[in-house]
Amino acid sequence: MTVPRAHVERLEDGTEVKLGVWIMNQKSRRAKLTADKLAALAVLGLEWAREG
Repeated sequence: MTVPRAHVERLEDGTEVKLGVWIMNQKSRRAKLTADKLAALAVLGLEWAREG
């Protein structure tokens, strides 16, 4: 899955989430994420979160 850094998701309640920024932050902190968090991100389709 590729999400542009500027991508914003609008939730049902009108809240906006800067998803692109959040994903880039997670990616830059990959080495510090727990195995559980990496596994959850991999299930969501983020290739960089997979082992190997």
